[in-house]
Amino acid sequence: MGHDKLRKFAENETFSCLLQPSAQELLADGYFHLRDHAVKGRWHERFGNANPIVLELGCGKGEYTIALAERDPSRNYIGVDIKGARLWKGAKYATEHALPNVAFLRTRVEFITAFFAPGEVSEVWLTFSDPQYRSENSRLCSPLFLERYRSFLKPGGIVHLKTDSRFLHEYARAVCAVNKLRVLSCTQDLYNQQVEVQPVVREVQTFYEQLFLEQGYPITYLSFVIDHEGPFVSPRDPEEFDSKAWRAAEGPRLLFGHDSAETRRQKLHGEL
Repeated sequence: MGHDKLRKFAENETFSCLLQPSAQELLADGYFHLRDHAVKGRWHERFGNANPIVLELGCGKGEYTIALAERDPSRNYIGVDIKGARLWKGAKYATEHALPNVAFLRTRVEFITAFFAPGEVSEVWLTFSDPQYRSENSRLCSPLFLERYRSFLKPGGIVHLKTDSRFLHEYARAVCAVNKLRVLSCTQDLYNQQVEVQPVVREVQTFYEQLFLEQGYPITYLSFVIDHEGPFVSPRDPEEFDSKAWRAAEGPRLLFGHDSAETRRQKLHGEL
């Protein structure tokens, strides 16, 4: 491990805005019987107010969480990611700028229900999540994850999905359709289509969003309400969601000057 990572990990321990729970304690009773963390149901005490709580899952370095919080001090924002070296940047910024409405949680998103009580969260942001082409249950907008969100979202709680992946966008649309979820806003090209969205949706951009915009790829956006009763189901019919077709429709991507994993796969299979 590099010295810079070790330095960041050490400094992370000093940030009061960063919670780093022990996975071993959460999993003491097994993966399917997570132990609740002490912070569950007590986030408002941690923030010192009763303002609405908004999560960003897979927040990376936290720049989106920070930007949302700076624009809206009337809400509390929590960025969640498993990578401590990434979270260091957001936690350091929040600490140095004394942002009272920002927190970060270092944990796997699969463990999210161990940290939030029913009705404790108002909104969830999914920003440029991994499309997880091969594993539906790993997609952060899959029925499995929507069930997790429903366990802690307030009635009428909103999920925002912002992504460059048309595959993931269309999958999420299909999930909304088969479960009859109320869609609030939907666009396949956020910056070139006239669709009504909250100003912050266009005003705040992640690092990867800027990267893909520079490459000329459209950014999609979908927001919907978790207002479904009963179990969530997956789109199974190709007419509901044609996985192969939408995966083939993904264009080539460059990450830091190199092909992305999906672009390499498509080239290997002669799809590009």
